[in-house]
Amino acid sequence: MEELYKAIEEKIKESGYPRKISGEEVYDDICDQIDGKENGSYVLLSKFDDDVIFEYHITIMDSKFNLGVLTMRTPEGVFETDFDK
Repeated sequence: MEELYKAIEEKIKESGYPRKISGEEVYDDICDQIDGKENGSYVLLSKFDDDVIFEYHITIMDSKFNLGVLTMRTPEGVFETDFDK
């Protein structure tokens, strides 16, 4: 799991996101967001910090999910990363 968390952190940092980020916290947030959802594609919003909104574009399939695009809206700007690339 540590490799997955590190990969999440690296992709977010590559987008130019200027704040400290934890791949584990992002992963846990996604898992909380999708808990109990049926298979399908979703756009989910999460208030990650007091002034930061994370917008997840996720496809849920049986016992797994695919995070396609993550958009982070902050006072410093909007940052986006495509996890499918």
